[in-house]
Amino acid sequence: MGLLNNLFGGWRRHVGMSAELANYINQVSVRDTAVKQRLRQETSQMQYGDMQLGQNQAQFLGLLVQLINAQRTIEVGVFTGYSTLCTALALPENGRVVACDVSEDWTSIGQRYWAEAGVAQKIDLQIGPASATLQRLLDENEAGTYDFAFIDADKTGYDIYYEQCLKLIRPGGLIAIDNVLWGGAVANASRQDADTSALRALNAKIHADSRVDLTLVPIGDGLMLARKR
Repeated sequence: MGLLNNLFGGWRRHVGMSAELANYINQVSVRDTAVKQRLRQETSQMQYGDMQLGQNQAQFLGLLVQLINAQRTIEVGVFTGYSTLCTALALPENGRVVACDVSEDWTSIGQRYWAEAGVAQKIDLQIGPASATLQRLLDENEAGTYDFAFIDADKTGYDIYYEQCLKLIRPGGLIAIDNVLWGGAVANASRQDADTSALRALNAKIHADSRVDLTLVPIGDGLMLARKR
């Protein structure tokens, strides 16, 4: 069962996965372009560079986008834009990513690589609090018009992002939420800090949420998948 529990791992921070196995999985599954590799390299040299999404996990998100034939997507939390790039590359030519972040500095790095990869026209970057951006989309009558949402931002904000994205995506659409295992802290009752408590509460909420079908995939730091019914 140990091996089966690790089949979806993709990088060294996967809970319970050795660096050797994570590297092997990347070697036999990841197909990164030169542009993606350069973006990863630049980000890795930055402060907080370890916040970057793992290669295998980003590729998995791109595959999900393709499997549901997504055209309109949302990303909450862009950082330097690697996951945004992977999503945009997976979308058709008329696809769109509404990318929400509060940092012009971090996202400016991604913008250079989006342009180089030829997908900048697919990405609608919105600088400001994501909850305000998502609420504006709702106010503009865009509820039920998106296919896919990826949430990877401030953990205490996850619940409101989930609720807003659930309204914005169509029935059959998919929400993917990163870091829901939080290094294993969610299973440790002694961990009661704000981030851990918020993630633990959201996991329990989605498990009981009759509006969605779900599974928690142990890839990276845990990826919750919720399909809107």
